[in-house]
Amino acid sequence: MKNLKRQWKFIVVLIAGAVGLISQFALHSKSLFSIGNLQFPVHAIIIDIIGILMAISLLLEIFHDWKTGRYGVDILAVIAVVSTILIGDVWAEWMILVMMTGGETLEDYATGQANKELRALLDKTPRIANKLVDGKITEVKVDDLQVGDTVLIKPGQQVPVDGQIVKGTSSFDQSSLTGESVPVTKNPGDELMSGSVNGDVAVEMKVTKAAKDSEYQSIVALVKSSQAQPAKFVKMADRYAIPFTVISLIIGGVAWAVSGDATRFAEVMVVASPCPLLIAAPVALVSGMSSMSAHHIIVKSGPTLEKLARAKTFAFDKTGTLTENQLIVDQVVTDDKSFDQKELQSLAASVEQQSSHVIASSLVKATDKDLIHPVTNLKETTAQGVEGDVDGKHVKVGKLSFVAPGHEKLNVTSTAVYVSVDGKFAGYITLKDKMRPESPKTIERLRRQGAEDIMMLTGDHKQVAEKVAKEAGITDVRSELLPSQKIQAIKDVPKHLRPVVMTGDGVNDAPSLTAADVGIAMGAKGATAASESADAVIMVNDISKVNDAVAISKHTMKVANIDVLTAIGVVIIIELIAFTGVIPAFWGAILQEVVDMITISLGLLAKTKPSDKQFGLEEK
Repeated sequence: MKNLKRQWKFIVVLIAGAVGLISQFALHSKSLFSIGNLQFPVHAIIIDIIGILMAISLLLEIFHDWKTGRYGVDILAVIAVVSTILIGDVWAEWMILVMMTGGETLEDYATGQANKELRALLDKTPRIANKLVDGKITEVKVDDLQVGDTVLIKPGQQVPVDGQIVKGTSSFDQSSLTGESVPVTKNPGDELMSGSVNGDVAVEMKVTKAAKDSEYQSIVALVKSSQAQPAKFVKMADRYAIPFTVISLIIGGVAWAVSGDATRFAEVMVVASPCPLLIAAPVALVSGMSSMSAHHIIVKSGPTLEKLARAKTFAFDKTGTLTENQLIVDQVVTDDKSFDQKELQSLAASVEQQSSHVIASSLVKATDKDLIHPVTNLKETTAQGVEGDVDGKHVKVGKLSFVAPGHEKLNVTSTAVYVSVDGKFAGYITLKDKMRPESPKTIERLRRQGAEDIMMLTGDHKQVAEKVAKEAGITDVRSELLPSQKIQAIKDVPKHLRPVVMTGDGVNDAPSLTAADVGIAMGAKGATAASESADAVIMVNDISKVNDAVAISKHTMKVANIDVLTAIGVVIIIELIAFTGVIPAFWGAILQEVVDMITISLGLLAKTKPSDKQFGLEEK
């Protein structure tokens, strides 16, 4: 609504100028009345009315800002507008209004995408559940489920609310909630989280929490809460507001005192109009956002660039962010001298080749096709493993308790499948997340770009997380976290290590992305809850784009600061010239336009390529 109001202000000013031009030059408008030496023709009345309304509107905004402790340069705009009204310089007044409202509109364009609704997250929220009543299935709204109800969860369906399995065993994909890269087997008595996805077997679940209290719906509430309480951030131009305002008022006041003519004060105030300051940062930020887009990064707001440029802490999700969300074979450990590693993997992959489980498919994919042999008498035991005959040998692959009872004391901390051949334990194969090839280099470059702390926030197991973190070059590892704990980890970052940038994907990352000062989503797979709630979205499957985002942001803010300071310097020089009385108000407004053009030209330099140092390609 605020953005729409600003756009209408700009449109109204343009219309007033067009009507004023027609009235003055086409219709030869005459003065309706005069006060002293001031004449009030139709075009002047029209523009003065708009100017007064704009000044009142600005004063109300200034008063509101003062109450919240924020001081901007808008007070100079009000003084400039009022001054031109008092000295009767209509077109100088109109130019000030154009640049003032035009700068606001341009700024709104740069930030207009910041408040998108989380359509993807809300669309995926479970709405219908299969309630069991006297053995019959009845479809009910999820919100109508009561604690104690029994629900049937079919293969491939989302768990509608938090509950406990009372019948059946199946694997559940919890990656979107906890970040675990491998589906988790759930047995009767185990807890289920809403939003997790059932595997291949239908189960019955007793409801333990109402929809509003369940995990998935809590994530939705967390995201909404984070959006409703955006982090406070001072716009760059406002940092120079007080000194620039004081300097301009002193020059104008001294000019008035020395000359004894109030017109001199008005002339200084016209050239002191903060239009260049108001437009410098937005132009640079829009240029920076355009540069981001060219690098396949969508940035939703200008302040995101400001915060990225100053970021000191970077947090990463593991699964699908630092890793490719794909398992690869880590170790093949044999327990029988009759088999070497190559043969053990061949037997295991041969038995697993018809399974759709993520571990099975990853193992098969990691095995040479020539080593995968036909399997007969294939049998699968739900949530336990598979067995079959390969080259005359009976092979069992799966959980240790299924494959080799009595070996339960074997301590393997990684994701693993166990293998027995002809009833004898033969060994095991461990799998690990496949690291993105660019992840270690990305972390190294972030440190070169000024990152003081880099941490991993994941819901995966400690041993798995630490292994991935070590490979990526991250020492600060937080594992086994739920979404709310990720948010707390971000909130706990001390002030001197802020702003915090969080990068992730998946539903489980949405709250932490909104809780961070800057949230970056890996959105190559399309619109997700993460990309909807993030401040920036990487549209290609490349984590090193985080480096590009930082580099472009640093370059953009360097250009923006140079632009603002140049505008201030040039304006103050013109103010000093106006101090002498050689620049009438109208020509002062024209000079303002020249300064604006210089400001815009400098701001467009943000589209140029950042330096290698800003990209983190040079050693410090």
